[in-house]
Amino acid sequence: MKALENLASSKKRGLKAVSLGKGQGIKAENYIKEALKTGDWVVLQNCHLASKWLDTLEKICEDLRDSGSDLTKVNRDFRLWLTSYPTDEFPVSILQNGVKMTNEAPKGLKNNLINSFNVNPISDNTFFNGNSVPGKFKKLLFGLLFFHAVIQERRLYGPLGWINRYEFNEPDLRISAQQLNIFMNEFPDKTPFDALHYCIGECNYGGRVTDAKDRITLMTLLKIYYCEDVFTEGYKYSPSGIYFAPPTGEMEDYKAYCQTLPTFPSPEVFGMHENGSITKETGETRDTLAVLLSTQGSGSGGADTNKD
Repeated sequence: MKALENLASSKKRGLKAVSLGKGQGIKAENYIKEALKTGDWVVLQNCHLASKWLDTLEKICEDLRDSGSDLTKVNRDFRLWLTSYPTDEFPVSILQNGVKMTNEAPKGLKNNLINSFNVNPISDNTFFNGNSVPGKFKKLLFGLLFFHAVIQERRLYGPLGWINRYEFNEPDLRISAQQLNIFMNEFPDKTPFDALHYCIGECNYGGRVTDAKDRITLMTLLKIYYCEDVFTEGYKYSPSGIYFAPPTGEMEDYKAYCQTLPTFPSPEVFGMHENGSITKETGETRDTLAVLLSTQGSGSGGADTNKD
């Protein structure tokens, strides 16, 4: 949603959003009718929660398609954005005539880290360099990015990584970075690690974790990157020392360090034995083959038994 807001702002378009649910259908229809004339954008969030209203949405979309060539009725700048979890009740005609998009974390620890520097507000140099204790703040901010990448990549290890599969995402990282900035500004002399552990580990990321053992794992990982030792130059994130907290510098220095990391990370950075990679690669192969098989038709043609 944040990326969509930035896109609308760059295009100088108004953006109206409705989180669908009981009684929100009328509000959504009114927004669409107004935006058709003004050329604003409308976002209907959580369409899966309004299954009974989806038939009305389908009719609206059909009307838009029929009258789309008439610019006196539909402003050419108008856009309708829909967000939804997978659901069998979503109208097929909308899927067939719409453009589908998905936003997933880049694959690989290295790519994940580099991508995190593009997340707002981390990408803003004013935010990155504006803390009252820049040295400590940058150490902990990079640790947060590393932690975010590690817990996402652990999902590839199946039950070895997490007992349940959790969708840690960009908003978790964004709010955690903002909280870190606030805490470091308010307590410049003594870093409030207990408060940071609670807000970031127990609330932001831990709020998604349902298994007690997964929560212990999450907090254990966080304390690797959020501790007093991280302020020591050369502090290592992994036993081999390949992964470490880089020296304090500018954003480009951190990006340059990320470029030097291995493309295929060793299981040690995730706190696992080397044999863990066997489970990961076996799971990836199985998933790939399952997807390929799902593209094949389920039926088979019968043989021609007629003889001359």
